[in-house]
Amino acid sequence: MTVDLDPVRAPDAYRQSLLDALGDDDPAAAQAETPGLLRALVAEAGQDLRVAPSPGEWSALECLAHIVDGELVVSGRVRWIVAEDEPDIVGYDQDLWVTKLNQVDEDPETLLAVFAAIRRWNLETWARSTPEQRARIGVHRERGPESYELTFRLAAGHDRVHLAQARRALEAARNRT
Repeated sequence: MTVDLDPVRAPDAYRQSLLDALGDDDPAAAQAETPGLLRALVAEAGQDLRVAPSPGEWSALECLAHIVDGELVVSGRVRWIVAEDEPDIVGYDQDLWVTKLNQVDEDPETLLAVFAAIRRWNLETWARSTPEQRARIGVHRERGPESYELTFRLAAGHDRVHLAQARRALEAARNRT
């Protein structure tokens, strides 16, 4: 398991853990700082970027790839929520995406570039959204109704949770050598 709470078996606790990671911080400001934090993490990691802390756990690079996957998925969810009436929001198995897509072999520069572009676009979408759009909901298959605003806050918390996981993975990788 990649985080302490399973998003499928404990969806409410998982959602709350993401909101807790954000706290009272502005979600747009928190999200705006993530590209730079990810770039710094990759630069700091060096050769340890792909080293998993232990079997079955994600390396710092796999955490980065998951953050990029999350941004891609949120981008679609947001657009469905704003454009359609109570759309069905599909979940995904994050562990399968990391393993089946062989994300340990991803190019970190490509991941950083894709993330920065999508994140910038999502922040621009947020900035021009209205209060009415932010209140619109989609129905997440695992967590039930979620508004655009909640989805946006969850994305900011998601960044923080998986950045912390990536830092722990990097620290563990360095302690193994």
